[in-house]
Amino acid sequence: MKPTLTSRERVLAALSHRQPDRTPCDFWAEPPTWNRLFAHIGHTDKDRLLDELEVDVRHLEATPPAEIEVGGGVFQNFWGERYVYSSTPWGPMREDVKGALADAQNFTEIESFAWPTPDGIDRSQLAAQCRRHEQRALVYGFADVWQRPALVRGWEEFFVDLVERPDWVHFLCRRFTDFYIEDYTRAAEITGGRIDLFLLISDLGSQRGPLISLAMFREFVAPYLKRMIDCIHGLGARVLFHSCGRIRPFVPELIALGVDVLDPIQPAGPEMAPESLKAAFGDQLSFHGGLDMQRLLPLGTPDAVTAEARRYCETLGKGGGYILGPAHLFQPDVPPENILALYRLEAR
Repeated sequence: MKPTLTSRERVLAALSHRQPDRTPCDFWAEPPTWNRLFAHIGHTDKDRLLDELEVDVRHLEATPPAEIEVGGGVFQNFWGERYVYSSTPWGPMREDVKGALADAQNFTEIESFAWPTPDGIDRSQLAAQCRRHEQRALVYGFADVWQRPALVRGWEEFFVDLVERPDWVHFLCRRFTDFYIEDYTRAAEITGGRIDLFLLISDLGSQRGPLISLAMFREFVAPYLKRMIDCIHGLGARVLFHSCGRIRPFVPELIALGVDVLDPIQPAGPEMAPESLKAAFGDQLSFHGGLDMQRLLPLGTPDAVTAEARRYCETLGKGGGYILGPAHLFQPDVPPENILALYRLEAR
């Protein structure tokens, strides 16, 4: 059936809880996954591939400062996150290690760290990207105001700080929030308000349940999410909030804070099933993602992937409110055939 809406119109209809002509879809993948997929399809043109899959969303790209090697095969980005690169048959994959402030013993070390400024981000290509993808829905950013501070500090150290040094945690979260408010404001100005969704990230859950209590969420996470959400809404855009894990207890809190779209709705337990989420929150929230990255996509058949995609579209997409996609970036262990199967039009 010939589409009756542009990609952007389709996404905006779904996010306004109106039934679009078909369920819109998004795509994101780790670099080695792109390499594996390109080898399978026989070309290396990202835009061409996304067009062929009829993907409705494009992720705008600004250039951050270059990473540096700090020794022993460990790299550090402009925030002070540290990581190593593990080999895969399709290229290196980042794996996080303790960050630059993991050994900090006093607040002066935290405060005097060489914190980045928004001036270090090269946004000069954003306007051209908007023009190139005029008919698509546009996403910008990678703002993280809780998990990324924890990576810089080191997860274990950060969790101790939550109890013993709460002022350190607030300083870190405030530093990241201030940065991303300015970054997002500049991106919106450069693109003339064209950005539809701004990404906001903080992983709050594990496979078994929340990483922190609701009380700690309200003290250490919610105030910074609220500042970011208010900023994004003030820019005329919607909030795409990402958290992995079993985060059902946080969903009402996220709705109250103003989150518009929840990603990746990781199917880590029955309370994260699409039927349960739609019944409980479908009139207050839109959803993004959901296709299981741990078992279905790497181990299932293409037909099973298509069938599960159809289930998510029919369940979460009923009456609008859903963007089809994986329950995280496509990982390199996902066969290309399964990636292509997710985007079959009969699934949407």
